Order: sequence, then C-alpha cells, then structure tokens
Amino acid sequence: MNRLEIIDKFQRQVKLGHHIIGVASGAGITARYAEQGGADFLLALNAGKFRQMGRSSAAAFLPFGNSNEMVMEFGSREIKPVITKIPVFFGLNATDPTIDIERYINKIKDMGFEGINNFPTVGLIDGKYREALEEAGHTYELEVRAIQKAHECDLFTVAFVFDEKQTRQMLLAGADVICAHLGFTAGGMLGAKKVLSLEAAKRQIQKIFSVCDEIRPEVFKLIYGGPVKTPVDVQYMYSNTDLMGYVGGSSFERIPSEKSITNITKAFKTTGDFSEEDLMVKMLEGITKHYDYVQFVKKYVAEHYMQKISFLDLAKVAYVSRSHLSNLFKSEVGCSFPEYLVKYRLAKAKELIGSAGDVSLTEVARLVGYPDYAQFSKLFKKYTGQTPTQYRNGHNH
Repeated sequence: MNRLEIIDKFQRQVKLGHHIIGVASGAGITARYAEQGGADFLLALNAGKFRQMGRSSAAAFLPFGNSNEMVMEFGSREIKPVITKIPVFFGLNATDPTIDIERYINKIKDMGFEGINNFPTVGLIDGKYREALEEAGHTYELEVRAIQKAHECDLFTVAFVFDEKQTRQMLLAGADVICAHLGFTAGGMLGAKKVLSLEAAKRQIQKIFSVCDEIRPEVFKLIYGGPVKTPVDVQYMYSNTDLMGYVGGSSFERIPSEKSITNITKAFKTTGDFSEEDLMVKMLEGITKHYDYVQFVKKYVAEHYMQKISFLDLAKVAYVSRSHLSNLFKSEVGCSFPEYLVKYRLAKAKELIGSAGDVSLTEVARLVGYPDYAQFSKLFKKYTGQTPTQYRNGHNH
C-alpha cells in the first residue's frame, strides 16, 4: 500500500463519519488482533516491545537497547509477516547519530514498512536533560528533517507534536498525520501517575489543531496518550475538538492485558467449592477495592446523560464519600462534575442540532437531559456564546 492509497483510504473513512484508529504494538500477537478488531494502521515502536517485557514505556528513552535496531528486528520479523490488510509505520529514532538518516529511511522502505513515525521523540523530554541533548545537537528539528525525508521518499508520515511551533514545522515538512502527543498514558499498574487533566488536554489539542486548520486543513488530526485512555475519554475529545481519530499503545496493549491476565489468574486461583453467595461477596469486594471511580462516573454519564444524574448517588454506589469522589474527579478531569456534565450534554445537543434538522430545539433539550428548555437555552448561550436557535441557523448556512 503506497502513500496515496493510504491517504485515500483514510479520507474515505473520514467522509463516512468513521474515526481513524492506530495501534502502537510491540508484538505480533497484539498487532494481529488489532488488525482483526478494525485498526486502520499499526505503529511499530520500541516502547511497545518494552511493554511486552513488563516495563514502562519510559524505558524507550533509556539506554536499554538500540531503538532503531529493536524496531527493525521485531517489526520486520513479528509484525509485518502477520499483517495483511493495513499499513505498518516504523517508529524511527531520528536523533540517532550512528545512522545516515536518508539511507536508513530507504532501508525502512525496502523492508516493506509503509511509513514512519518520530519515536522516541525528544518532545517527551524536558528539563536539564533536554537542554543537554539540544546542546549536543540532538534536537526535535532532526525529527522534522526525518519526516521531510520520508515524505520525499513517498512514505506515509505520522508526526508526534507537543505544541504549536512543532505543529507548524511538521506541517511544512509534509507530515500526513499531525498527532497531538499528550504525554505518557495514565492508568493501569505501569501507567504514568502525573498527567494532564482531560480539560487541559482538550485545550492543548485545540491549540495544535488550530494551527493545522490555518496551514493545511486537510491534514489528518489524531491524538495519543496522556489522560485519554478509554473509549469514553476519546468520545469526550470527539465531542469537544475537531479530532479525526486516536492512536493508542498502552490503551490497547498494556492496560487490557494487565486487567484480563490479573483477573483470570485470580479467578483460577479462587475457583473451588464455595457457594454462589460467597462468589458474589468476592465480586463486590473486587469492585469496591479496585474500581476506577472517575472512570465509573465518566462511563455512567456517557450512558445516562439524557436522564437526571445525582452525583451523591454515584458516590454512594461507588462506596466513597461525595467530597472524595469530587476531589478525585476534578483532579483527573480538570473541572467539576457539574461542569463536565453540562459540557457533555451540550456537545451531544450540538451533534443533534447538526444531524437532525427536523427535531425541535425543545426536543433536543429533552433528549440531552434538560426538560426545562429555558435552562437549556441559558446554559447553551453561556458555554457556546450563541442561543440554540442562532447555532442551528449558523450551522444550516
């Protein structure tokens, strides 16, 4: 599959209202089942191989192995042979001083990879270490140059960017995908503990995408990592940004494996001669001890936003105090629960207004959980700067 064929395929996905999904994989087994599940492309990243070793993705930035050699080895031997329908992109360490970047990109192409991605990236490094790297010439600009060289070789390019300046550089270099990288993925046993809130991530995404719209509106706009780790989180971003798709590594590979392997092992360990009542007690203990409370709230909102929702009732169901749940929610999401609920409902309202022109605005309000139209109209104006009527008229024209 060449670059133009990939672009055409992705454009058709977007026109049909579908989302583009990329999976960063470190092994043939996850690559095979990601393809089977409907992924649109795969990234072969050294971080994926370290995840398969039971290590954090941060190991990708430490001197535990030669990144490019590692990716070439498992990418060509484990991933490419089992993938038949979707492209595989090579995670290229462009700051490696031991390679001739142009020759190496040609080697990547000769090995059958359809594109490249700038990873590991100095964009994930800051502080004094970042300063030392840049003084030694290991800069983000080398990654930009690699994307440009790959573009000139007719390879598809996925650019990880972290701010507006880098976005501008990668767009001018010809990147086919601008992927707003939000940092190491949170969640699970090995996930990052310090990450952006969903609200902060949303603001960062909007800034990056606004540069895309200014320079090359047709570029594919995706996101990766940080606090966006579940389908509910991604849906929040779809509703609040111009996002076209999502790329995940830990979200597809590490977190599901952690949960499923841990749970199935526990199930085999505890299987024995006990009553059904004992089993129910164990299940309830597992929920109350290990449940991700904030994720529970977000998922509940996604499924019941059209109904009356009591935060106090949610706290009771989760067996935590209202204040504790409130603090947890605000810390992770970046805003209070009432504000999150309003934004979620209004995003759904805008979708309805845009897609169902014959539905009355009163009915739209009711469908998103506001039986009182006056309250709905007031909130809509407060958060969007327009009345529902003005929004509909502007959308229709």
